[in-house]
Amino acid sequence: MSGGSSSSYSSCAHCPRNCGANRSGGKTGFCGETEAVRIALACLHFGEEPPVTASGGSGTIFFTGCTLRCAFCQNYQISQQGMGRAVSSDEFTEICLRLQSAGAENINLVTGSHMIPRLAEYIRAAQRDGCAVPFCWNSSAYERPELLEHLKDCVKIWLPDLKTLDGALARQLFAAEDYPETAAAAVQWMILHFPPKFSADGRGNGGTSEKMEQGVIVRHLFLPGRFAETADVLRWLKENADGRALISLMSQYTPVPFRETSAQAARRSASLAALENRPVSADEDGDLRDLIAAFDFEQLFYQELSDDASWLPDFSQARPFPNKLAVPIWHWNGGFA
Repeated sequence: MSGGSSSSYSSCAHCPRNCGANRSGGKTGFCGETEAVRIALACLHFGEEPPVTASGGSGTIFFTGCTLRCAFCQNYQISQQGMGRAVSSDEFTEICLRLQSAGAENINLVTGSHMIPRLAEYIRAAQRDGCAVPFCWNSSAYERPELLEHLKDCVKIWLPDLKTLDGALARQLFAAEDYPETAAAAVQWMILHFPPKFSADGRGNGGTSEKMEQGVIVRHLFLPGRFAETADVLRWLKENADGRALISLMSQYTPVPFRETSAQAARRSASLAALENRPVSADEDGDLRDLIAAFDFEQLFYQELSDDASWLPDFSQARPFPNKLAVPIWHWNGGFA
């Protein structure tokens, strides 16, 4: 399938919302974006799973806008408040090449689901101009497989979320009751087409011997107080992904100090009532470890429990993440570092 053209955004149906906005005409869709590709940050990121971070870090590009409305989103400044600026295909290529030159193991595209045809064009242009590391699609999985076909020949690594299989929870937390079936279909498409392939990490990385060149890592964030939902997701992953994809269970849920109006805060508070808006407890951590042991996945990553919230990003700053976590290469309010 070809990458599409700018006219394909004139009555937008590029995500499951099918909002019909004339994004080519300057209107914004549910995602909050026109047809312009907007970016907030490009950096070397060292906080991804070991096969993605490897030695040099993941060359991560954060896009503005989102097809979901996650009530607890740590990236809300760019996903919900529009922080970022438009880049041309040429500037995108230069960003990718700068990341590659800085040692990036891959180009990690975060939350680009609302721009799939246009980003497919941008990726191919970067590859033609010398970007040789794999491209990685990092998304909520709220995507239709027919749109993912645009990326089939230019993306090799896939980092989808599988947030929940509970439609009522998805409606309250993400404003997307159809998220479970939509995301499950997208994850299955990724697993079907991209079996895992690894290469030796020759630069050494404290025990990391392989880096991912192709494949899928399915992520699930445990939500405090919602143990049953995580058990359901892990059961689905055991049946549909074990041995064909890597699993990443995350325990990093952290309450976000949102900066927003009182009306926005009230709506968010109502959504967050679906969970316990607090860090994961030691008891929950123990229960999760027991659950992992019971399912006995072929390969699963699990974070150590921590109460450190310093990693929460602030995209208004030139260094949104702590120095040990990310090295900025490009920022929306200053260009190249």
